[in-house]
Amino acid sequence: MPALSTTKSHDVTFALLRIVPALIYMQHGAAKLFGVLGGFGAKPGGTVALFSLMGLAGVIEFFGGLLVSLGLFTRPAAFIMGGEMAVAYFMAHFPHSWFPILNHGELPVVLCFTFLFFAAHGGGSFSLDRTLGRVPAQPEPEMAEQM
Repeated sequence: MPALSTTKSHDVTFALLRIVPALIYMQHGAAKLFGVLGGFGAKPGGTVALFSLMGLAGVIEFFGGLLVSLGLFTRPAAFIMGGEMAVAYFMAHFPHSWFPILNHGELPVVLCFTFLFFAAHGGGSFSLDRTLGRVPAQPEPEMAEQM
C-alpha cells in the first residue's frame, strides 16, 4: 500500500480531529435534550428543561456538534462551543479545585481548546464549508516551504 502524501495525511487527520470531538460533544447534547445514552440526571432517560441554562448547553452541544462534525459554519459554531466549555469548566469544575485532574474537568478543558483551534483554523479540506465554497481552497504548499 503506497504511503499517503504529507498533504493528504494532514487533511485526513485534521478532519478526524474535527469530527471525533464534535461527535463526542454531540452525545452530551443528545443526552440532555432527548434522554438518550443514559439521559441526564439521576433518572435514566431524564432530560433537561429546554429553556434553562442546561437546555441551552444541550442545544449548543447537539446542534453545534452536528455543525462542526459536518464542517458547516465551523468557525462560529466552534467558537460558541469553546466558550460553552469554558463556562462549564468555571461553573462546575473550577470551584472544586484549580487543577483539572482534581476537579474532573479534563474533558471540558481539552474540548474548549480543541474547538478554539477550529474556530481559528476552520474546518479544513474535508468540510462542507469547503465543498460549498464558503471557504476558498488553500493553494498547495511549495516544496521549499515544507523543508
